[in-house]
Amino acid sequence: MASINVYSTLVVLFITCGATMATKENDHIIKENNCETKTGLACVLESFTSIFETLSISNKCCGERVVLGKVCHSALVKRTLENPLFKHLSPATIIAKSIQTWNNCLALIDSSSPSA
Repeated sequence: MASINVYSTLVVLFITCGATMATKENDHIIKENNCETKTGLACVLESFTSIFETLSISNKCCGERVVLGKVCHSALVKRTLENPLFKHLSPATIIAKSIQTWNNCLALIDSSSPSA
């Protein structure tokens, strides 16, 4: 019986350390790439509303999101998912919506770019 408690404790410790490492990794990516300073607050809110709710994102904010870059986009979404306020959401669903928003913005920007 004691081995089950030790095993359970190790599993919880491993999961907790993994979550902490993921948080530190996302924070490092965000800081290293200056992700939080590359876009305006209005577009950050609009982007996250399109991902965490069901609203659309404007062309202007799509442009800012693409300039922000996929690395920053993904790290910011993942860090937001780590916030206890969002623990009721399905990470798989949010990641899928994040990818969809990113792809939609890329397609929008590509279609509006002048051809060479």
